[in-house]
Amino acid sequence: MTLTILKLGGSVLTGLDAYERAATVLRAELEGDRSGRTRFVVVVSAQFGATDQDLALARSIAGDPDPRALDLLWSTGELRSVALLTLALQHQGIAAIGLNVHETGLGPGAFDPSHVKAALIDHPIVVVPGFLARGDGNRVVTLGRGGSDLTAVTLAIGLDAARCELVKDVPGYFSEDPTISVHAQRLPALTHAEALAKESAGCGLVQRAAIEAAARADLPLIVRSLDSSNGHTVLGATYKRPHDVKTAVTTSAPSESEAWQAVGVGPHGT
Repeated sequence: MTLTILKLGGSVLTGLDAYERAATVLRAELEGDRSGRTRFVVVVSAQFGATDQDLALARSIAGDPDPRALDLLWSTGELRSVALLTLALQHQGIAAIGLNVHETGLGPGAFDPSHVKAALIDHPIVVVPGFLARGDGNRVVTLGRGGSDLTAVTLAIGLDAARCELVKDVPGYFSEDPTISVHAQRLPALTHAEALAKESAGCGLVQRAAIEAAARADLPLIVRSLDSSNGHTVLGATYKRPHDVKTAVTTSAPSESEAWQAVGVGPHGT
């Protein structure tokens, strides 16, 4: 089995037609492999704008909403995306299955891959929610804005995936902001350190915590648009891992705060 973790960001999931388009692209990638050994775990964000809308709704009700209740509200966006993409894939004849946050296996102190691995036996595509994980007491917590990137990185490390691809609304990193400069050139490769420097300078293309987790595990990332013919940026391909760096996935059972530190972010994005 050749496993790819593919993350679809909210900027790509702009409406129902976008889910159908994503399903078409995934079907084509499956059909391109005649061996039948290709498998995808697709990490989805909420549909474009849904997280901001839910935050505004919560504030209109409670002013300063309780973080636990807000996490529950936010989780509905990702779960809706899981269901919509799964249905779109099934409509195109693909034996896809969607998992919820508890089945995905991300929790404090450890990653439990059992549900995902079992699902991959009979399903070439498994769709899971990004941005979400299990916290203390099995409650739903969120991984900060852009947290679906971190979900994808953590799954790629824990499942020993062959590739980890982050699908954005642009085909990778650019020398300048392509929305401002006509001279912007796509960068074919960056080290993790260079990507972190760009993030510090205001380029939020990939979540900082996700880049840091990938760097600790020496995991290359492919940043691309849905149309892969536009090219991509390989992030971290030339990074040399220090021998004493820990990976983003732990196997012990520390406290919740220690567990979230292991992946570089706290519940509710703190």
